[in-house]
Amino acid sequence: MADGKRFDLAGKRVFVAGHRGMVGAALLRRLSREPVALVTASRDELDLTRQADVEAWMAAQRPQVVIVAAAKVGGILANDTWPVEFLEQNLLIELNLIRSAFRVGVEKLLFLGSSCIYPKHSPQPIKEDYLLTGPLEPTNEWYALAKIAGIKLCQAYRKQHGAEFISAMPTNLYGPGDNFDLATSHVVPALVRKMHEAKREGAASVAVWGTGSPRREFLHVDDLADACVFLLERWSGSEPVNVGCGEDVTIRELAELVRAVVGYQGELVFDPTKPDGTPRKLLDVSRLAALGWRPRIGLREGLAGTYAWFLANAAAARGLAGAAA
Repeated sequence: MADGKRFDLAGKRVFVAGHRGMVGAALLRRLSREPVALVTASRDELDLTRQADVEAWMAAQRPQVVIVAAAKVGGILANDTWPVEFLEQNLLIELNLIRSAFRVGVEKLLFLGSSCIYPKHSPQPIKEDYLLTGPLEPTNEWYALAKIAGIKLCQAYRKQHGAEFISAMPTNLYGPGDNFDLATSHVVPALVRKMHEAKREGAASVAVWGTGSPRREFLHVDDLADACVFLLERWSGSEPVNVGCGEDVTIRELAELVRAVVGYQGELVFDPTKPDGTPRKLLDVSRLAALGWRPRIGLREGLAGTYAWFLANAAAARGLAGAAA
C-alpha cells in the first residue's frame, strides 16, 4: 500500500522512454507543466532492445525518474500476426530499462502495463489482485505475458533491493497521436478512420469487427498522463494500480458514438466472423480513486478531440498519408 510519503518531482531529471508514441507524447505534454528536466531519446539515438546500448545511455544520462512507456503495441490483428515481436521486443525493452534504472540508482520508476494482462474471464470490474488467476485472452497473450513479466520484475527489484519501482495498468487508451493504420490500430482509431473515409467516399456502410456486444472501457491518453504524474508523487507500493474511468460501453455503442462525431450517415455492419476478444474488460479503479484521482475527459468529448486531431494531422498520422484530403 501507499506509505503516505509524497515523492517530490521538482528538479528531477525525468526520462520518458517511448516519448514519440501516443502515451509518451501525452506524458511530455503533462510533465512540461512540472518543474522537471525532461530527458528523451529517439529510436535513432537509442535502440531499447539492445542491452549494452541502454546501459551505456542510462549511465551517461543519469535520469532520476524513469517512465517506461515504450512498447510494441497494436490491436487484435497485429497481435495475432506478429506474436514473436510482441513477446520478444517488449521483454527486451522492459528488462533493459528496468535493470539499467536500478544499476544507475534511479530514484523512482513507473512501468506502464495494460489491462490485457488480466484473465479473459475475470470477474467484473477487474481488481488488481485478479492478475494470474486464469487463462489470458488468446488474441493478445503474447503482449500480455510480456507486460506481466515487467510488473513482476518491478516487484522483484522492490522485494530484493528495496527499489522504488511501481506499475500502473491503463485501460484501453485513445487520443491525439494514436495509430490510424488499419493493420495495426486499436478499435477507436480504426473506427475513426473507417468512418471518415466512408463519409468522404459516400459509402453506404462501414464494416465493424465482431458482434458489437463486447464491453470496453476507454480512457483519454491525457487523463492517463495526469494519472501517471499523480502516481509518481503519491503511490509507493508493490501492487499495480489500475488506471481507468470505471465505466464501459459496448463496441456497438462506441461505433455509434464515433459515427455521430465523424458525421457519417451510413449503416454499421457488424461482422460476427471476426473475433470479439474478451467479452468484457472493465477495471476496478477504487485503489486510484481512494488516493484522490479522477479522470476529467468524457468519452464523447475525447472522441471529438481525437477526430479533430486526426483531421489536422492526417498527413503525419502513421499509416494515413493523405487520407483527409
